[in-house]
Amino acid sequence: MAGIKFGTDGWRAIIGDQFTFDNVASVAQAYAEYLLLQQGKKVVVGYDTRFMAGRFARRAAEVLAANGLEVHLAKSFVPTPVLSFAVTHLQADGGVMITASHNPAEYLGFKIKGRYGGAATPAMIAEVEHRLGARPRWGEAPIHSFDVRKAYYDFLTSQLDIEALKAYDGVIYHDSLGGAGAGWLAGFVKHAGLELELRELHAVPDPMFYGVHPEPIPQNQFAIMTVLRAEEDPTFAVVNDGDADRIGAVLAGGGNFNSHQIFAVLLNHLHSKGLTGRVVKTFSTSRIVDKLAQKLGLELVVTPIGFKYITDEMLKGGVLIGGEESGGIGVAGHLPERDGLLNALLLLESVVRTGKSLGQQFAEIEAEVGFKHAYDRMDLQLPSMEHIQAAMARVQNPQTIAGLEVSGTENLDGIKWIFGETGWLLFRASGTEPVLRIYCEAQAEKTVKSALAEAKKLVGV
Repeated sequence: MAGIKFGTDGWRAIIGDQFTFDNVASVAQAYAEYLLLQQGKKVVVGYDTRFMAGRFARRAAEVLAANGLEVHLAKSFVPTPVLSFAVTHLQADGGVMITASHNPAEYLGFKIKGRYGGAATPAMIAEVEHRLGARPRWGEAPIHSFDVRKAYYDFLTSQLDIEALKAYDGVIYHDSLGGAGAGWLAGFVKHAGLELELRELHAVPDPMFYGVHPEPIPQNQFAIMTVLRAEEDPTFAVVNDGDADRIGAVLAGGGNFNSHQIFAVLLNHLHSKGLTGRVVKTFSTSRIVDKLAQKLGLELVVTPIGFKYITDEMLKGGVLIGGEESGGIGVAGHLPERDGLLNALLLLESVVRTGKSLGQQFAEIEAEVGFKHAYDRMDLQLPSMEHIQAAMARVQNPQTIAGLEVSGTENLDGIKWIFGETGWLLFRASGTEPVLRIYCEAQAEKTVKSALAEAKKLVGV
């Protein structure tokens, strides 16, 4: 169907523009036909806290049910990892999550889940896209409701060292940014009988996400960073995106603890628990993950950007952890899926078991692997895809930038300039909105800032 295109994780569009009830019905019909060809019988549908998300989910459920599928619709908003858990818990053949994840408030989206509970693979998405354009079916058909909160909390309990969590005597903050993660960590703390001092920010769902983009990166975390400035260890904050499959963190004193640092700490923590397996990362993720995997004797796999590629690797088996620069991380023992809630609790577990803050743990990792990490990303909103293509054309021939000599290039996803062993600069068009992203890792924050500033001028912005 013209204009509907799945990106790195689902189809997303502006509400009332392209994201309409008719288009949602068309995508639901395409997915229904795919499921039926796969002998599917049951599907679950969930939604986040965005404007009209519940009604769009109902429309998708109606079309799926009219095709003869047994449909289970969430009673209320749910985080994406909970919808994914519901797929396997209810033994469904697939799932739909109505969410635009970290995109601005004016967007909504249609994520598809496989019967294994993780993101649809590229092959599955291609099959659904191939069927777009069929006339949606309508008719009276029953739609069941579901609530898997207790079952999900029981699952989290099985993945965690509850006795260790009970020993934490500091404060932990949770900022859901007004998204679907609101109240879910607090609910787990109560369920598990933990006497943690958990303080929530933006715990009341807000379709406008309190005026920020619901992505857990520094420019959207000013409220929690301000609160943490007055705090001392043991204290830290976890931040989720709009559908709570991604995670960010803030340290006592208000400093950002980025997704690369979270990935490294979780990798080290899981390995310390006696777990092993392959380490999977996307193309835009820090080299410190490479070096830590090598130090631990673990195989490293690098994929294009998008968790669906990590899902592909996890479905092969033998993956300890898979993650991406955007804060989406999946771990062994769970679904092949990101879960910002479980990862928040694993970070807390790492603090208790080591007796060290997140910052201290990461500093030790840097020392062990002999690599100093500094990183930032610049998102440039451009008028159209044509402008993005023109900008990308300007960076095909590398040049010295911020005093860094380019030793080579890689083009697995976008174009990456390699600065020997000291870092890299990546230019890449977003897969979900008209944005050019420029990522940089180097040995010092000053170098990163200079490189990004020069890169911005280079692409003509």
